[in-house]
Amino acid sequence: MKTNTGIINEKINGFLDDLIIGVVGLGYVGLPVALGFSRKFKVIGYDVNKERIHSLQHHIDNTREVSSKLLKESSITFTMDEKQLNSCHVIIVTVPTPLNANKEPDLSYLIDASTTIGKNMKKGTIIVYESTVYPGATEETCIPTLEKSSRLTCGEDFFVGYSPERINPGDKTHTFFNTEKIVAAQNKETLDKIYHLYQKVIDAEVHKVNSIKVAEAAKLVENTQRDINIAFMNELSLIFKQMGISTYDVLDAAKTKWNFIPFYPGLVGGHCIGVDPYYFIYKSKIKGYHPEFLETARKVNEHIPTIIVDTVLSYIDEHLDGDNQINIGILGLTFKENIPDIRNSKSVEIALTLADYGLNVYVHDPYVMPTDFPHQLKVVEWEELKDLSIVILAVPHQEYRNRKEIDFQKLFIDKGLIIDIKGLFWQHHFPPFIKVISL
Repeated sequence: MKTNTGIINEKINGFLDDLIIGVVGLGYVGLPVALGFSRKFKVIGYDVNKERIHSLQHHIDNTREVSSKLLKESSITFTMDEKQLNSCHVIIVTVPTPLNANKEPDLSYLIDASTTIGKNMKKGTIIVYESTVYPGATEETCIPTLEKSSRLTCGEDFFVGYSPERINPGDKTHTFFNTEKIVAAQNKETLDKIYHLYQKVIDAEVHKVNSIKVAEAAKLVENTQRDINIAFMNELSLIFKQMGISTYDVLDAAKTKWNFIPFYPGLVGGHCIGVDPYYFIYKSKIKGYHPEFLETARKVNEHIPTIIVDTVLSYIDEHLDGDNQINIGILGLTFKENIPDIRNSKSVEIALTLADYGLNVYVHDPYVMPTDFPHQLKVVEWEELKDLSIVILAVPHQEYRNRKEIDFQKLFIDKGLIIDIKGLFWQHHFPPFIKVISL
């Protein structure tokens, strides 16, 4: 006689047999997810971006997260044909969840994706959302959209789960395969299926939680915690500046204590850390709670670009007043190191603001395609960076880390200022005519 466990295992194994996985949204998150599942299953990768699909079909990933070799070796079907989703047993949603102009959640991509899936999915399909949302969004927005567009009933005709993405762009150490995964679902049977599905392709642990809302909240906590910690460091750096103390000297001393958690000052942009706290803030206010601490952290981090611009303008007034030509070089335009993504980049914000003041701003970034730079900015190669009065090292890409001090000294016309936002030159010694400051 078979035990309940034996029956469940048979059901799970039957579910996993000949499974076809659909991945909707093939950006920084979706492509690694699709590649991961293609190890064990047939995968259909769907995206509405024609250029993106064309590039992937020719084994080119413009995000640089996946090599051409891996794309050539994979068996993923890349398509813009939404009807192909009808053959999928599981559909994983990895579309962006940005903010609108009022810094409130913009779920339009999620709603559009859910509508497309609903129109094309078959009965019995499991939809797993990985996109970051506030607690309740999956059940309050996504499921009703699926039901409306499919005319099917959730929990009877199709099933929904949630597994927040943990892809870290540019990070080759913590990958889809070796990062622990959270999974949640609307009922136990669906949860078990999703759990075993991810177990098939992930080498790390898969962690079940008891509700979709818990999983949604966990993701927001991860990124909001980081935002708060960086805000703390940014505020400390402003305090230490008034005291004439090096922030990096202080942190270097503080981290000698075993339970000190090291974070560092910097710009907070991109589509995760600078966005997700606003999802928390939005939902908190709807529930009647005003999250002052979260809002304060956001204000601190949002204000850092203004402080950088003010520092530049003050230096010009104090040291360069009367100079006929003031050239400013900005190194790094992406929102973090070693990736080509400039979405919500605070370095871009700084560059555009300085350009609006009528200053000669030259930008360099080895990761960004020339066509992706804002048209207002003067994009140059490294060799063209010369006769500068001010250099803002905004994003310390590996290329900059590999350069010697003399390479940076040669950028200046004579005297000058380096604003080293992330402390790359901490403990470096430049000639007296070059002033180096950091956050």
